[in-house]
Amino acid sequence: MAENGASAKRTSGDPGEVSAHPEGVPCWVDAHLSDVAAGKRFYGELFGWTFEEQAKGPTEEPAKGSADAAGEWVWARLDGEPVAALVRKTDGRMPTVWSVYFHTPDAAALAERIRAGGGQVVTPPHPVGGLGTTALAADPDGAVFALWQPAGHPGFGRRHEPGTFTWTELYTRDTEAANTFYGDLFHDALFGPDAAPDFGRAPVSSVFPAQMPPHFLVHFLVGDVEAALGAVARLGGRVRVPPFETSYGGVAVVSDDQGASFALLQR
Repeated sequence: MAENGASAKRTSGDPGEVSAHPEGVPCWVDAHLSDVAAGKRFYGELFGWTFEEQAKGPTEEPAKGSADAAGEWVWARLDGEPVAALVRKTDGRMPTVWSVYFHTPDAAALAERIRAGGGQVVTPPHPVGGLGTTALAADPDGAVFALWQPAGHPGFGRRHEPGTFTWTELYTRDTEAANTFYGDLFHDALFGPDAAPDFGRAPVSSVFPAQMPPHFLVHFLVGDVEAALGAVARLGGRVRVPPFETSYGGVAVVSDDQGASFALLQR
């Protein structure tokens, strides 16, 4: 994978090949859905993804006795390269949401730094088969994000191409505090001399109602945002925020037919 968010593609077929990243580069996304089959139909038509079923996902070790069920989770691929995952929710009380993972060479050490910086570790670091090590965390304002320490699965095979991840925006109540917290965690990726971050911070009230909880919004690149909005509506999704301009491109916020929100970005 290319450093600092350049178009990323593996250079060989070895699944164990892991390229160097600065800590804090977004390296993977997944959607937690009640109906993975419906998710495959929605995102397959919207982004042209194909899917590969797995026994267990990069998010967590499945509950005992459930890991062997087909449809537990799937990898989404574009032109054969992994770009995301769809994961079946095991508890209906869990949110239907897209999650972003930040690369780390040491998830346990990063978890300790998150605690020291005033954040919380929601799920401690744990291995996921031979794929890597993951953890779930929240920043001091409550926005939830995931960590990924790669082993057999380095993360995105493609990014910054139509139908793939291109940006994540943190909507928070205090952008200055967020810059301090994430700058301490991920300084080189965000503010280093060679940084080209795929991660911005904005006040919640700039796009969403003030009562909206702080959260990360995953952005996928599209060539024509109006055409993509038409496809979202045709597939049963909803437009949450009509197109608006940002410093990084034209954005519209939508949700799929199960309620998972994400953004479409045209550059």
